[in-house]
Amino acid sequence: MTVHSSTIDADIDSLRGELTGSLATAGEPGYELAMPWNVAVPVRPLAVVAVRDARDVVSTVRCAARTGLRVAVGRTGHGAVPIDDNVLFVHTGHLDSCVVDPETRTARLGAGVIWQDVVDAAAPHGLAPLCGSSTAVGVVGFLTGAGIGPLVRTFGLSSDHVLAFELVTGEGDILRVTADQHAELFWGLRGGKSTLGIVTAVEIDLMKISHFYGGALYFSGSDASAVAHAWLDLCADLPEHTSTSMALLQLPALPQVPPPLAGRFTVAIRFASVAEPDAAQALLAPMRAVAAPVIDAVGVLPYSAIGAVHADPTDPMPSHEFSCLTNRLTHAAVDSLLAVAGPESGSPQTVVELRLLGGALAREPQHRSAFCHRDAAFTLFTVGVPGHGALDEHARKVEQAMAPWSTGGALPNFAAGVEPERIARTYDEDTVHWLSALADEHDPSGVLRVGPVVRGIGGAPAAQSVIM
Repeated sequence: MTVHSSTIDADIDSLRGELTGSLATAGEPGYELAMPWNVAVPVRPLAVVAVRDARDVVSTVRCAARTGLRVAVGRTGHGAVPIDDNVLFVHTGHLDSCVVDPETRTARLGAGVIWQDVVDAAAPHGLAPLCGSSTAVGVVGFLTGAGIGPLVRTFGLSSDHVLAFELVTGEGDILRVTADQHAELFWGLRGGKSTLGIVTAVEIDLMKISHFYGGALYFSGSDASAVAHAWLDLCADLPEHTSTSMALLQLPALPQVPPPLAGRFTVAIRFASVAEPDAAQALLAPMRAVAAPVIDAVGVLPYSAIGAVHADPTDPMPSHEFSCLTNRLTHAAVDSLLAVAGPESGSPQTVVELRLLGGALAREPQHRSAFCHRDAAFTLFTVGVPGHGALDEHARKVEQAMAPWSTGGALPNFAAGVEPERIARTYDEDTVHWLSALADEHDPSGVLRVGPVVRGIGGAPAAQSVIM
């Protein structure tokens, strides 16, 4: 714990009086907004600022600059890493404006909006946002981390469909950032997380989608090898209108977990396609033929049910995560993964997922971004609950098992961390150089030098914080 001076305490009291929103220190109502989704991560800021508008963010940033504090930002608590009491935590939940324009097929969203809000607002118009696998995460954190959604092979990164940002810089300037205005920031915000500032609003394109063919097939662990190899065959030359992933599951015996999946090893084949239902069904037919599913939850679904594809948990929980990217996988790779994470392996992981990339993701969009891994073929992700085995040690075994196929890279939004090695895996050298230079230009005092930000030029390593 840091002992703060009376000057800092006075500045915090002064900031409280400037805000339209509210400020809470430990023990006061509102401080709990900083609680991360991963409750195993210690997040204990000096104060939580529940902002009501961009001017509140400006006031917070300028207060931090005066007092030598830092500023972190979050909404839903996803992607947390530790923070301490040298940080003012900006909570964006009150920035909840969600305006859909059906004529232009666009939406303007406050930084406090979660994806389900946008899905529900767009659905009456036959439109859909390119959300992530969970619709309970915040829009801005997902988009600034590039955004790998259930339809990523069809439409590319979700951040490729951003039109504009409203941004507060580390100097307290409010900027409108587009491909034509502050183009260098527009490049960096799409993939650079909060390296370049605090986003208070975003404008995005919407897709003309009302329904899709998808969901998940769940198989018994005894069929894991046959299912996994058949799924890899499915991935070969899969049309771009379809995306898929495979997850090795050991879900706990909880009331919200369906009985056929609770407390046992199962395999999920996630599937989402915008093809005609008959064509999509034909693609999936070999998976239904390889073994009898214990649950078949694939069919024509409204886009509002897109979260059912991955069925990510929504309640906060402790977790340990690992992620890496791979090149094209072989059947030997599947055998190697099953050896360390299959039903006979003794794996402590709750989820081990391989997600197929490629398709539209592999092509550069009209406006280039700070995302660096368009050539990756798959992303591998593990998540486990602490106390259920040596998760870090096992994650290293998974990494070693997949090393022959690994690219050495990682995605911005998967398995958050602040270590230099983590940043090096997420960005190439040129991207690190330009993100660092832009951050130094727009935040010369390092007010935002917290969490997984890229500040490798002319400064000390980033302090630990949280980006959500």
